Amino acid sequence: MPAEAKPAKVEARTSPPPSLPSSAPLTERQEARRRRILHASAQLASRGGFDAVQMREVAESSQVALGTLYRYFPSKVHLLVATMQDQLEHMHGTLRKKPPSGETSAQRVAETLMRAFRALQREPHLADAMVRALTFADRSVSPEVDQVSRQTTVIILDAMGLENPTPEQLSAVRVIEHTWHSALITWLSGRASIAQVKIDIETVCRLIDLTDPTDPTNQGR
Repeated sequence: MPAEAKPAKVEARTSPPPSLPSSAPLTERQEARRRRILHASAQLASRGGFDAVQMREVAESSQVALGTLYRYFPSKVHLLVATMQDQLEHMHGTLRKKPPSGETSAQRVAETLMRAFRALQREPHLADAMVRALTFADRSVSPEVDQVSRQTTVIILDAMGLENPTPEQLSAVRVIEHTWHSALITWLSGRASIAQVKIDIETVCRLIDLTDPTDPTNQGR
């Protein structure tokens, strides 16, 4: 994997059709179309990474018109960030079927994140494409990026067994998210081994114990 992200290629087009209203719920037909698009995006990325995902090919593979594709996803970056959120959602479903077995919250979160990491490890081209998209994302992609962040937060809180985290616990979760994302980037660029990623994840997950309000050693901090 390259050490540095290459500039994103922008596919030229004129007068893009209006996007679907973000607040309007999709019909069953629209949702099925969106799922085909995300599946095609993941398949193309799995084969050749970021550069292999071309909007015209995605449209052909998902059997939708190119203009329709742009209504759902205004750019390749929007599409790949949405693909990452979709992949995380699938991972979450798998993790729920087989919950982590660690005794402490920190151990369960570390186990969960490493399982998610290994799932991405099995598809390195797809992982690289999605991470590049997150790196290239500007403010126009904020809704999709926020969805990725929220999905990651839900996965971590699920592993912790928390429904109503304190502000301190949410802060710890954000730091854990940042570390997990950074670890993924350093691994993809060949600057960190899986063993080092595991150590970093386990280390940052100790923040969970430090922010546990039920732990008497944290009283008064």
